[in-house]
Amino acid sequence: MTKREQVYVVLREWMEKADHDLKTASHTLTLGEQCPTDTVCFHAQQCVEKYLKALLVLKQIHFPKTHDIEKLIALLPARVPTLLTKDEQALLTPYAVATRYPGWREIPLAEARRAVTLARRVRKEVRRLLPKKALRPKGRL
Repeated sequence: MTKREQVYVVLREWMEKADHDLKTASHTLTLGEQCPTDTVCFHAQQCVEKYLKALLVLKQIHFPKTHDIEKLIALLPARVPTLLTKDEQALLTPYAVATRYPGWREIPLAEARRAVTLARRVRKEVRRLLPKKALRPKGRL
């Protein structure tokens, strides 16, 4: 397997995990008013984080173990289009840790929906930046 093929394998693993997070967030939203919005926001943030890490893998840019969306975006080359505004980055980052513990604020359903919308947008934009070969299913290069 070539170095490029190895990169594609790792990239696909990140995207698969990201898609699982998005699927979980989207499905959980269907609960409406009974929806645990903290869970939705956590998984939306995780989707964004993992898609950013997939893009960094493709660019062969080392990244730290972090949940900080701003830090991950700052590592991307300048020629990569802006995926999220500063406000959107600041909204998503705290969902990675703060939402998992008691004492954090209640998250309105509309905010959880917005987090999923952002995750879907990042997924779409990152996938658009990837070579078609990288999007093929596992085992097919």
